[in-house]
Amino acid sequence: MNKKLRIKALVIAAVVLICVYGMIGVPTSWNQLVENWNRNIRLGLDLRGGSHLVLQVQVQDAFIAEAQQVGQRLKDELAKRNANFASITNTEPNSLEMADKVEVNIKGVPAQSAGTLREVVTTVVPNWVLTGINPTDYRLTMSPSQALELRRATLDQTIRTIESRINSLGLAESAVQPRGRRDAEAEILVQLPGVDDPARIKQIIQTAAVLELYLVKDGPFPSQQEALAKHGGVLPLNTKLIPAQTGAESQGWMLVDRNPVVRGNDLRDAKPTRGQFGQWETQFVLTQDAARRFERFTEANIGNRLAIVLDGKWKSAPVIHSKIGDTGVIQNIGDEQAAADLALVLRAGSLPASLIYLEERTVGPSLGADSIRQGVTAGLFGLAIVIVCMLAYYKKAGVNATLALLLNSVILLAAVSYFEAVLTLPGIAGIILSIGMAVDSNVLIFERIREELRAGKSVFAAIETGFSKAFLTIIDTHVTTVVSCAFLFMFGTGPVKGFAVTLVIGLIANVFTAVFVSKFIFDVELAGRREVRELSI
Repeated sequence: MNKKLRIKALVIAAVVLICVYGMIGVPTSWNQLVENWNRNIRLGLDLRGGSHLVLQVQVQDAFIAEAQQVGQRLKDELAKRNANFASITNTEPNSLEMADKVEVNIKGVPAQSAGTLREVVTTVVPNWVLTGINPTDYRLTMSPSQALELRRATLDQTIRTIESRINSLGLAESAVQPRGRRDAEAEILVQLPGVDDPARIKQIIQTAAVLELYLVKDGPFPSQQEALAKHGGVLPLNTKLIPAQTGAESQGWMLVDRNPVVRGNDLRDAKPTRGQFGQWETQFVLTQDAARRFERFTEANIGNRLAIVLDGKWKSAPVIHSKIGDTGVIQNIGDEQAAADLALVLRAGSLPASLIYLEERTVGPSLGADSIRQGVTAGLFGLAIVIVCMLAYYKKAGVNATLALLLNSVILLAAVSYFEAVLTLPGIAGIILSIGMAVDSNVLIFERIREELRAGKSVFAAIETGFSKAFLTIIDTHVTTVVSCAFLFMFGTGPVKGFAVTLVIGLIANVFTAVFVSKFIFDVELAGRREVRELSI
């Protein structure tokens, strides 16, 4: 074997070893081999079984929050410019379809302040449209382009948050994707392979996990009415009442500042820890800017209480004994699992809108096992027929094609393992189609060699010419298919994307096996032979 063939042999051997390692690692026993295979080749919901959830994002929550922020910004800016107004309130749409109809109503604006109001709206909220109702009252509505962008941003952020929370649980094979038209239904499909009891997952997904820290003004009070009665039926300026969570240290209502000192987006990290007496807590770490702000606040409020509010309800209200930097704790959590789950959702960020479950079903693992068994049986049966036909029609060259075909399958499965892709039934269909195209590539090469032999060329020349001429045709057909797969991946849903990915991987592997490996086998067979009169093809 000459030097060129030895180099090719080393390349092929290296590819095979890398592929085998990617699929099964270096097992020391049969059980470990099976375990490594099951870990590296990840099966989707239709093959492994698990849970299928369809959630609807209540986009109107995001619109209401946006309107509240706009109203607060207008109040602050108008107050800075000494512009008078009676009230600024917003409507709250109660359905997904009416979300973009949210309004901010500005009442009691005297004529001398009207110009200031228009100027503030133009500079502070340029994406809102100001309309006059009467000489003193105005209405702000969101522009259609801004409404569409807010819908899309809310859905995208929800998907990213859910993905982050699920992936933090180690469910790397899960799939989170939009379902239906993104702008209208605002529905999300969540598939959780291997999860038979999704109750905990549902709780983690649906928890808003908005953490806020407020300065306590008074309380707690047994009821909202008693809190109002103590203050003459009217809350003090820039304060609000917050109810307690179940399990808080003292049930009731707490009077706090209207604006929080720390918000959820000020968090940098969160983790479960044990407290001084062994109880489980969730420790959170603030960003640098929030830490500096929080340090100044706590230094100025030593002796006062700080309400830790989660999802709009206070969890605890400890006394500030000293200046606090970037770290705090949430107590009265429960067990280790509850502390870990709270830390997880805090790290993943808060949901921009609430969720409701439209559909939930569990796919049994027996159905997946049946699909795998039938798919493997059909695949092996089809592969056997192809091999028999190749051997019968192309004789010894059929062995060449069979070896290239088997290596193509090995490379494809190894790529699925290395890319941590999830194998589904459509993905298996892509594998089978790529194997069919691999056979087609070998047929193109062999038929071209036959034509050259019939034209009177020598065996060596026929092989060289056959591979060189067929190569351009193979590249042309494969590039066309890859472009089609790119469109499937861009515009298709999860199963369609899986089909496209496996097909593209198979096509790339096919170029290597049908051209490089197949040519190498011919070269090895003819190596050292000065004259060859016949070729078994």
